[in-house]
Amino acid sequence: MTRRRGAELEGALLDAAWRELVEVGYGRFTIDGVAGRAGTSRPVIYRRWPDRAELAMAAVRYYANTHQVPTPDTGTLRGDLIEMLTIASRLRAEVAALFSVHMGEYFAETGRTPNELRDEFLAARRQPFGIDEILQRGLARGEIDRERLTPRIAGLPGDLMRHDLLMNMQPPSDEAIREIIDDVFLPLVTPKN
Repeated sequence: MTRRRGAELEGALLDAAWRELVEVGYGRFTIDGVAGRAGTSRPVIYRRWPDRAELAMAAVRYYANTHQVPTPDTGTLRGDLIEMLTIASRLRAEVAALFSVHMGEYFAETGRTPNELRDEFLAARRQPFGIDEILQRGLARGEIDRERLTPRIAGLPGDLMRHDLLMNMQPPSDEAIREIIDDVFLPLVTPKN
């Protein structure tokens, strides 16, 4: 077996840490468990992360970087948003379960909040969040009234999708996604004639 080094080793460690977090939760998340999963030793992990909280946060950032949600371009604001929420809700169901069910002890141990963890997850992305690009295209096509698009409203589709994921522990239905876009978001941003 070839010895892993550098980025290859770090990726294997973070992948093992992510899988451990998802499967056992933060309460049972241990350096020993990650080392066993990664086929390495505890000192190898401790050389990179001083404790399990730092390793867990690094695993969250790693997952965000390696599991990007593609930004669709259907040609319309409505089509792009529906497609993005559909893809994101399927890809992020595991993340929602982790944040809501498995990370309670992490929040208690570190004093951090779910919002801080979410911000860390989003900040770790290598590319801008897809909704920003979609909204910019909608503005350029005249599908959005710039004066009506506040930061709170811009975040609303993703916030409502996350709410459904967290409350139901499964991706929202296609009908729920259409309601988020057609009944809530678009009426708030569509230019008035």
